[in-house]
Amino acid sequence: MRPSAPPAPLATLARRAGTGLALAAGLEFLHLAPAAVRLPPLRRTLARRTAGYGTAPGHLALTFDDGPDPRSTPYVLDALDALGARATFFLLGGMLERAPDLGRDLVLRGHEVAVHGWHHRQQWYPAPARDLRELRRAAEAVTDLCGVRPHWYRPPYGVLTAGPALAARRLGLRTVLWTAWGRDWTAEATGESVYATARPGLTAGATLLLHDSDCTSAPDSWRATLAALPLIAAHCRARALTLGPLRDHAVPPLAHGAR
Repeated sequence: MRPSAPPAPLATLARRAGTGLALAAGLEFLHLAPAAVRLPPLRRTLARRTAGYGTAPGHLALTFDDGPDPRSTPYVLDALDALGARATFFLLGGMLERAPDLGRDLVLRGHEVAVHGWHHRQQWYPAPARDLRELRRAAEAVTDLCGVRPHWYRPPYGVLTAGPALAARRLGLRTVLWTAWGRDWTAEATGESVYATARPGLTAGATLLLHDSDCTSAPDSWRATLAALPLIAAHCRARALTLGPLRDHAVPPLAHGAR
């Protein structure tokens, strides 16, 4: 019988442990690196398309996250009809599965539907197989239940990590964040505060983030969004800006199946 190998010296074990930790740290850094596009200097320069800057003259992209929600989305749709405005709705797969008729109604009313993921959670740790599986499931839900193929993806919380970014590209989805928001998810939000917060960014080429659901926000915060819409629309009319969906914003979508 061959004698068992002697235990590795402590120094060797320490080196191996250090190498493993360094590798893990490196992978985590690569996974989180795309999140840097949220930094204002990068949004305004190197990542303008990802941020949502468009080139259509006089166009401001209006977008909503976290729906469709039967408690609130119909009110938002009625308000948009009254204002003659159309928007892009970034849908959560789990919400759409529970309200498929509302997803179809979005399309019938002339709005654009896009992908916000299946769950509204941050993807802090690398899990590429899971990211692809969940994003594909969400994109297929939008296609099957709304009747149109989505072109856009926005990660929950606007935190873009490598796994979802690569999954989106593989599925032919262009990632778009935003250039202006109204902080309409807070308990203190009012129509006036949402408009005041968003107003500096309401310019040609901007992409505005709002929410048509409070499923991840303060209860009833969507009512502040609803109250802000006429103020935002009036601001745009006074400046000859057109509120519309991302499809009219001149931010080119990827070809489906792009790698």
